[in-house]
Amino acid sequence: MSNVTLHVNGATHVLDIDPSTRLLYVLRNDLGLQGPRFGCGLGQCGACTVLIDGVATRSCVTTTSRVSGEITTLEGLAKNGNLDPLQQAWIDEQVPQCGFCQNGQIMTAKALLDQNPNPTDDEIREGMGRA
Repeated sequence: MSNVTLHVNGATHVLDIDPSTRLLYVLRNDLGLQGPRFGCGLGQCGACTVLIDGVATRSCVTTTSRVSGEITTLEGLAKNGNLDPLQQAWIDEQVPQCGFCQNGQIMTAKALLDQNPNPTDDEIREGMGRA
């Protein structure tokens, strides 16, 4: 065990954990965040997606020792009690079905739109194909 510092949703956390612990488990079990979810455990399904310095990253295959930037989870998109416009659009357009994979979809879309606010249909298909 050692002290690992993580910057999550604008707050700094110093945790006494094994640095090889997967980020997903720290976010859920130690910090109590529920946005990223365990899906496949292989980094393929996207349910565990978070943003690290704006890049959509699979937290189930990312060890805490490899994280040095700002981590943003689904919970961290809202600011001052207001949903991120993407979260609000998700609700307004009634996108969710069962909702389990929505974390990965929203976080991947957020990364795409932050890098390219006006993507073409092809760019959307390519960017969301990683979700």
